[in-house]
Amino acid sequence: MRFPIVKHFKYFMGLTLIVLVLGVVSIFTRGFNMGIDFTGGSIVDLTFNQEVTVAQVRDVLNEHGMGNSIIQLENSTNNEASKSVLIRTGLVEDEQLRAAVNDMKALGDYQINRMENIGATIGEELIEQAAMAVVLSWLLMIVYITYRFEFNFAVAAVAALVIDVFVTISYFSFFQMELDSSFVAALLTVVGFSINGTVVIFDRIRENLKLHRRSEGLEELVETSIWQCMTRTVYTESTALFAVLVIFLYGGATIHNFMFAMLVGFASGGYTSICLAGPMWIKMRERKNNKPAAAN
Repeated sequence: MRFPIVKHFKYFMGLTLIVLVLGVVSIFTRGFNMGIDFTGGSIVDLTFNQEVTVAQVRDVLNEHGMGNSIIQLENSTNNEASKSVLIRTGLVEDEQLRAAVNDMKALGDYQINRMENIGATIGEELIEQAAMAVVLSWLLMIVYITYRFEFNFAVAAVAALVIDVFVTISYFSFFQMELDSSFVAALLTVVGFSINGTVVIFDRIRENLKLHRRSEGLEELVETSIWQCMTRTVYTESTALFAVLVIFLYGGATIHNFMFAMLVGFASGGYTSICLAGPMWIKMRERKNNKPAAAN
């Protein structure tokens, strides 16, 4: 006996609205933890003559009030020590940064490969470009899905994508995880993955519509279509989530936030594709069919 998904759409939508409201509250009260890619900061690339650890580098930075900097070990074989170190700091004075770099001599001789500043203006441009990239992907999907299916399908699919993106952003606000340029790539990956599951279900709905009788309700048709795709959807979602979860747990700090965004986005994408997209299409189609005729 299968669970009636379409019949319980109002409960799924209510749960979604609660999550969205909590996300709005978190965004307006807690804000975001923006990385230096957006807020501006400094990047220092050093190569030591001997291997150093993250803890050693952070101890030196702590003495100069830069303990929150992001420290990445490059070309490391054991993820614990390396000769190549990349340091990302927030906005600090040049004298403060140079003093910290100079004190790195306590860890051994080193060579400065790069030391540059990223201005806040560049960060603002990245935010604008990131927003434009996500919105542009939605617009192109509306055009393509309208061409391949119909406009109601396109609107329902993109509405589900907007929910996925907003849920992912809300989680980063709630947990105050750092947003950097890789977060944009994660969002676009989530959009691409989520739309795939939704389109598969919509394609089945379109095929079943060809055999649909006017005496039969759309709810039953959509319910049948969703369950016909359920095995494929669950298998696809599960394998993707397992892979992302493993990389999130064992992939290292460098890609931790990137994989967290994909983990949340993929989970939300599976939920919206199964529980929301089809019923939203029904509501839009019914509203269109019930629209009163224009007066002569």
